[in-house]
Amino acid sequence: MEKHKSGFVSIVGNPNVGKSTIMNMLVGEKLSIITSKSQTTRHRIMGIVNGEDFQIVYSDTPGVLKPNSMLHESMLNFAKSALVDADIILYISDVYETIDKNIEFIQYVKETNVPVILVINKVDLANQEKIEVLVDTWKGIIPNALIIPTSATENFNITVLFDKILEFLPEGPAFYPKDQLTDKSERFFVSEIIREKILMNYKKEVPYAAEVEIEEFKESEKIIHINAVIYVERDTQKGIIIGHKGEALKKTGIMARKDIEAFFEKQVFLSMFVKVDKDWKNKKQSLKKFGYQI
Repeated sequence: MEKHKSGFVSIVGNPNVGKSTIMNMLVGEKLSIITSKSQTTRHRIMGIVNGEDFQIVYSDTPGVLKPNSMLHESMLNFAKSALVDADIILYISDVYETIDKNIEFIQYVKETNVPVILVINKVDLANQEKIEVLVDTWKGIIPNALIIPTSATENFNITVLFDKILEFLPEGPAFYPKDQLTDKSERFFVSEIIREKILMNYKKEVPYAAEVEIEEFKESEKIIHINAVIYVERDTQKGIIIGHKGEALKKTGIMARKDIEAFFEKQVFLSMFVKVDKDWKNKKQSLKKFGYQI
């Protein structure tokens, strides 16, 4: 009989290289926000993949960036903590990024004593010569890493990546019940869906100034009643989120409700309000309320 394998796989890297897309492909569920805007993942999100003789616990972490607020410090801490308790590290790069960006964080990855798989994502957007140069460059930077070129959007080499993760996984019992998909609550996913729609519908600094709190989540047999509050940093941002005669907020609400209904496979009644919490990114109390570790 096959021995059971289990372990924690931490997905780290710079913003906008495709970490969330890769995790969602590996997990087979839409657990992490994916938009074309950077810094979309703010929390460490776990996705659990179960087989008869294995359990893989993935962590999608915020993109590594130099902190300029308490919020960014919290995001960097999520990424660093993912290195500490990992059994395998997936370091995601892509064909565009400057390799020596955030070299300090790469040093943490180099010094780890667990297997490192270095993924060069978006290879569908580069020629063979460029990919070969990148592979050689990364070999020089993290010599111990196994390098796998992928394209998450084209589903290229994702199965190869999954098989390698399984190969490196240590033996051990399951950490979570086998029917569990994630460690996050239903409220968390509702707030992430709403935040994703804000990222899609608004420009410039507005999406990055917004945070979502779910004040009420009441589920009955046929319907879920949700009250959500969108917090922004300034009154002008509140006006932009609401829009002329409330049209912008209404559009965001309709888009979010459709995705929430698809996620829970149930009818949803969604009420959304907008409040100002000046400079919430630098307030311990506000950040804790939104689930950040400070």
